[in-house]
Amino acid sequence: MESCNCIEPQWPHDDLLMKYQYISDFFIALAYFSIPLELIYFVKKSAVFPYRWVLVQFGAFIVLCGATHLINLWTFRIHTKTVEVVMTTAKVLTAAVSCATALMLVHIIPDLLSVKTRELFLKKKAADLDREMGLIRTQEETGRHVRMLTHEIRSTLDRHTILKTTLVELGRTLALEECALWMPTRTGLELQLAYTLRQQNPVGFTVPIQHPVINQVFSSNHAVQISPNCPVARIRPISTKYMPGEVVAVRVPLLHLSNFQINDWPELSTKRYALMVLMLPSDSARQWHVHELELVEVVADQVAVALSHAAILEESMRAQQQLLEQNVALDLARREAETAIRARNDFLAVMNHEMRTPMHAIIALSSLLQETELIPEQRLMVEAILKSSNLLATLINDVLDLSRLEDGSLKLDNGVFNLHTMFREVLNLIKPIASIKKLLITTNLATDVPEFAVGDEKRLMQVLLNVIGNAVKFTKEGSVSVTALVAKAESLRDARTPDFIPLATDDHFYLRVQVKDSGPGINPQDIPKLFTKFAQPQTPANRNSGGSGLGLAICKRFVNLMEGNIWIESEGLGKGCTAIFVVKLGSPERSNGAMVPFASKPLVNHIQSSFGGLKVLIMDENGVSRTVTKGLLMHVGCDVLTVASSEECLLAVSREYRVVFLDLSMPGFDGFEVAVQIRKRFSKRHERPLIVALTGSADRLTRENCVRVGMDGCVLKPISVDKMRSVLSELLERRTVFEPL
Repeated sequence: MESCNCIEPQWPHDDLLMKYQYISDFFIALAYFSIPLELIYFVKKSAVFPYRWVLVQFGAFIVLCGATHLINLWTFRIHTKTVEVVMTTAKVLTAAVSCATALMLVHIIPDLLSVKTRELFLKKKAADLDREMGLIRTQEETGRHVRMLTHEIRSTLDRHTILKTTLVELGRTLALEECALWMPTRTGLELQLAYTLRQQNPVGFTVPIQHPVINQVFSSNHAVQISPNCPVARIRPISTKYMPGEVVAVRVPLLHLSNFQINDWPELSTKRYALMVLMLPSDSARQWHVHELELVEVVADQVAVALSHAAILEESMRAQQQLLEQNVALDLARREAETAIRARNDFLAVMNHEMRTPMHAIIALSSLLQETELIPEQRLMVEAILKSSNLLATLINDVLDLSRLEDGSLKLDNGVFNLHTMFREVLNLIKPIASIKKLLITTNLATDVPEFAVGDEKRLMQVLLNVIGNAVKFTKEGSVSVTALVAKAESLRDARTPDFIPLATDDHFYLRVQVKDSGPGINPQDIPKLFTKFAQPQTPANRNSGGSGLGLAICKRFVNLMEGNIWIESEGLGKGCTAIFVVKLGSPERSNGAMVPFASKPLVNHIQSSFGGLKVLIMDENGVSRTVTKGLLMHVGCDVLTVASSEECLLAVSREYRVVFLDLSMPGFDGFEVAVQIRKRFSKRHERPLIVALTGSADRLTRENCVRVGMDGCVLKPISVDKMRSVLSELLERRTVFEPL
């Protein structure tokens, strides 16, 4: 028997199966190569997928498998029909599954990336939550420390307490080894160690403010870590055993340091900084944390705010104390001024009374002597005595008026009066003097000047007499013209007199009076001096004028009381002078009958020269004054009885006496009480004598008291013969005579 071949004969070659195997190996290799790439992409994008090294190993395995199939493309050999069918079927299935897997991974990898492992997710969230809770706890702790520090700092407004408390609380809160505060010196060139936490006597140590480390801290808004060897940090004891702890420094804005000093601290600093240095313990490896630095920065800002509040309070308290001291000083000065004014007024009142009594004797006796037979030389001497006495009496009145004007006690005595008549009376008084000097006086009252007006006739007349009298006095030759008109308020406004603001009303009008003379004139620079009391321009005319320098000063105050203005105009020496004043007067038809007591009355129709048979009783304590008054009354024909006391007067008074002159300053019963007793004794007015006060007190209260007790008149000393005739004539005709003050 022949031996057989064990190898099964080969099947016929099938090209189609070979193509299927070839294509299947290609797709298997392609799928195997794409799957690792997709896994690499997944691992790269996934931040939480664990065991990445397993995926890397699995990817390497698949790549190698794919490589074997790729190699099979070049290592095909002929197999049996059965093997080829099985291999073709397996490869086709493998290729289909591999490609399906590769395509499926393309779609599910994004979904896998969005799905995180629950355990890792929870761990990560727990870690994040722990970090957030730690941050919150840190912030709460920092906030608590800040609130505590802020409360401690702001619990006082004393700057030194604020700064010392800040160091103590920071040292306790942050467990510091040392904490120091450096303040700028007065010059601003150095920092001085002002406060420390541990050291007892640190004050006096200084470092230059231009040190690089200090500049670095001052230029930053945050806390800056500095070297422990920096000059501002070398304040703790030197230790070689431990490394020094970390040091930070922060600037403290000094918003205001007014009068807040410690040694050389500046009085005022608005753009300077203090330096706060904080040191951790040397025996630990502790480091500064962010929240601790934030705490330090917040505290530095709070210290700056507290210092500014303290500065404001100190300034306020200082200003309040200064204001209190000023108020006390002003109150003391006011009391002293009031005391001085009262003393001055009392002195003037006493001097006024005491001076009028001897002046009464001088003027009365001189006027009596003037009416006797005298030789020319004697008459000149008597006239000189009278002129000087009248000048002295005018000076007394001016001083008294000025005193009352300055202390505000002088009030206007407003009433209805005849304005035209007042001008005529003033001119009648001035013309005799002007005729002696051969001066021409002309008057011009505009047609719009009303006949009657409401105002203080006596004070307006005093201003007119003074202004016109000055023009006559200083004019040696030529003329004096007086013009009066009603001026509109708008025309009176002048930028040179901003304090005078005329206002037009229906109840009032402004009277403008101009007095122009051809006298020596005035230098323009001397015009302001004219209205200053006791001041006169030094001109030849003034040196011989004999004035006191009070006339125009008093006139200005009277005009101001009448809500007016007065001024002088002159082009210079030798060119004359013009005085102009404006006063505000009321219209009587629109003033609702605004009358006050003692309104001026027209003069009596006829002044008697003799009063023969008129029985008069005089009560006066002063013997000289009593004798002088008796001489005046006897000279005009009266039958006179004099008494020296109140008791004698009450015993002597009877119906046969027509007039009783009473001196008010009497010992025991004064003149007012005597007047009351006389009125009680004579119940019927036509039976009792006319009671007239003869006094040297020229104040309103005296006159009001005379009216209160029922007196019929009040006459001021001194009295001349002509004045006595005028007083008696008015008293007998009107049964009252009150001389205006």
